[in-house]
Amino acid sequence: MPPFVTDLTREVFRLWREFWWLPEWAVIAIIVVGFVFAGWAANQVVFALLKFAARKRDIFWQGVVGRARLKVRIAVMIVALALAVTVSPLDPAPSEFIRQALVFLFILTIGWMAIGASDMWAVVYLRRFNMATEDNLIARKHVTQARILQRVASLLIGAVTLGLALLTIAEVRQWGMSLLASAGVVGIIAGFALQPLLTNLIAGVQIATDQPVRLDDAVVVEGEFGTVEEITSTYVVVKLWDWRRMILPLTYFIQKPFQNWTRETSRLIGAAFLYVDYEAPIERLRAELERICRESPHWDGDVVSLQVTDITDRVAEVRCLASAGSGAAAFDLRCEIRERMLAFMRDECPEALPRDRIDLNRFSSPDGGPPARP
Repeated sequence: MPPFVTDLTREVFRLWREFWWLPEWAVIAIIVVGFVFAGWAANQVVFALLKFAARKRDIFWQGVVGRARLKVRIAVMIVALALAVTVSPLDPAPSEFIRQALVFLFILTIGWMAIGASDMWAVVYLRRFNMATEDNLIARKHVTQARILQRVASLLIGAVTLGLALLTIAEVRQWGMSLLASAGVVGIIAGFALQPLLTNLIAGVQIATDQPVRLDDAVVVEGEFGTVEEITSTYVVVKLWDWRRMILPLTYFIQKPFQNWTRETSRLIGAAFLYVDYEAPIERLRAELERICRESPHWDGDVVSLQVTDITDRVAEVRCLASAGSGAAAFDLRCEIRERMLAFMRDECPEALPRDRIDLNRFSSPDGGPPARP
């Protein structure tokens, strides 16, 4: 026990002997209330000084001080209660138990502070990037890295904090060491149980560093098109086109192939296919496609093209290409091209519509009259 605590205990016992007429519980209550009040007052003074010091610092320290107010107050109260229990005339057994519990809570509070500091770092770091811009490739890259690393750091800090807190309890520490030393069965079981968690944790680090997928990426997974809405420490939420959510483990994006339409840039080239008659005037269709793209708010002014890509036994396949600034804009542009090209062929260019042909000469008689009946 530190010397100042020993001297303080002697002074408390001396004062208690002077007020021998008070019951023991009343003396303990008075000591606890006094220390708690002193701790509250010290917390107020310390926080006033910290706020004054952080006012001249950057936003990170201001945020850390603001977020740590409740946590520091809890830590100070725990210390005050520990000192009160130590110097109070409490029996040794309950005093030791309470102090052990307070040490356990104090370590957890320190870990809580560390997690809050890592969260504040992520908030301050992400303030420099705007996800609302159309070409948000750089923002998505940094937001994905920061959020995944933040969650991994929180998980690791929580695990380390809990482990350090459990080490303060002799009974739990001895029980765990005896089980692990007996035959290693507990370690093997724990390894198998934690394998999915550790695998996803490592996959999260790989995604944060290599970034095969990022927030707001347009992806095709399991045959479904959607955008990456959330990346946690264990799974990825993909928002599908019809607002459904597909939940996939992090390992999916490391172990399985998938399509990422916005891997290098948010711009995309959309394709719309038309099936027209052989007599369709391709030049008129090409000019109409260019006019549609120029009038469309979804076109980015870069790529527009119309080509005949295939000919079947009945129709010709025409591919219309047009670029857009994002996956959502490219999808809307493709739909607009289909609708307006269909209306153009129906109203102004009916010869481009597919038709079935029948060779009547195959069914006529040699003299030109109607075919003879069988």
